[in-house]
Amino acid sequence: MKTLRASPMSTIVNLPPTEKQKPSRTPQVFLNARLIDPESGRDEPGGLFVQDGLIADIGPHLRRNAPEGAAVIDCQGHVLCPGLIDAQVFSGEPGQEHRETLKTASRAAAAGGVTTMVVMPDTSPVIDQVALVDFIQRRARDNAIVHVHTMAAMTRGLGGEEMTEIGLLKRAGAIAFTNGKSSIANTRVMRNVLNYAKDFDALIVHHCEDPYLSATASMNSGEVATRLGLAGVPTVAETIVVERDVRLVEKTGSRYHASTISCGQSLDVIRAAKARGLKVSCGVSINHLTLNENDVTGYRTFFKVRPPLRHEDDRKAMVEGIASGDIDIIVSSHDPQDADVKRRPFQEAADGAAGLETLLPVALRLFHSGDVGLVQLLKAMTVNPAKLLGLHSGRLKKGAIADIILVDLNEPWVVNKDLLRSRSKNSPFDEARLQGRVLRTLVAGETVYQYAGNSASLPAV
Repeated sequence: MKTLRASPMSTIVNLPPTEKQKPSRTPQVFLNARLIDPESGRDEPGGLFVQDGLIADIGPHLRRNAPEGAAVIDCQGHVLCPGLIDAQVFSGEPGQEHRETLKTASRAAAAGGVTTMVVMPDTSPVIDQVALVDFIQRRARDNAIVHVHTMAAMTRGLGGEEMTEIGLLKRAGAIAFTNGKSSIANTRVMRNVLNYAKDFDALIVHHCEDPYLSATASMNSGEVATRLGLAGVPTVAETIVVERDVRLVEKTGSRYHASTISCGQSLDVIRAAKARGLKVSCGVSINHLTLNENDVTGYRTFFKVRPPLRHEDDRKAMVEGIASGDIDIIVSSHDPQDADVKRRPFQEAADGAAGLETLLPVALRLFHSGDVGLVQLLKAMTVNPAKLLGLHSGRLKKGAIADIILVDLNEPWVVNKDLLRSRSKNSPFDEARLQGRVLRTLVAGETVYQYAGNSASLPAV
């Protein structure tokens, strides 16, 4: 019986366009694994059998015994869990391919254990028409090595004034609706969007930041901003929009998700809304779980993100929200920017940070520090976003799609931005020391990434 082990080289496996969705020809069994399924709470030694792109069997009885004729992968006790679902990825395609393409983003995703990524409509042109949703789906099918879904714009051109055809866009394949990195300031428009979305059971995802209070600001308002001489945006700019939106949800009965909250006051509003039984959820960026405003002290523009990095008390509140389950999902908020817009004075530099490849290893900081349990942490990046977006992935159970990752929780490494697979290299975690990384990524039963060692060679992009 042949045993396959992780090789000492890091590789990306490029599947032909039509092969990505085809079932695996050779059955595979993963033995000697630590099985973690966040949906059921499973955390036990065992194994997993993959056949025809699906999970055919799972459990302790497969810890050492393999079905006849299956390729065997010895997991050596490492964690085997569902692939991550990143619900907020900004890609440059179409229109700004110099920043990122679906191909390069998917390669970064695979290396980071992300088997499904949801791309935002902040492109050129904006994804606000049926033809553009279809374009993204076709480009992803032909070029991406992970699953790609699209959030369509809820206002034309993301202008915040004219509502898009939500019903037609959903029928075309849009998984949710958002205004991207901009908030809808016009309350009447926001009410109409929520009312209209309810008729189609469409999820509205909103970036909560008052555009008037945040105009010209580049970091969190407070002592650090004053000391650095930078214009700041207060947390109330976020909380005001969250409170307004919750009131509108209460009136319309719509499904609503605050995309990335960043402060304790906003979390309090979400908690209260959930207690009243409203269809409200929220997410947080990995940046706001592990970084704070003090990281901006060196004026390094890689730390300029949106919403801005907050006070340490707010960061702790976000971590507590993940641990308690009040914050539903964690996203990378992957927003690659090229050197031309990042190598500027801090006030003038573009917002955004690359994050797909480092999402899981950085999140594991919260596990290693004892702040969040491993099952709860993975839940916020697998089954929770799957349920929110109506996906069938994010679970380890019989019959589920075999989107699976093998993770070494203890592998130490140092981030080198030049080795990241994203086309733009603006990672706030450049040179950070991390513990834990993905060893293997499977999408629909096919291996699309396999790691081992510190090879600096990268396949051509």
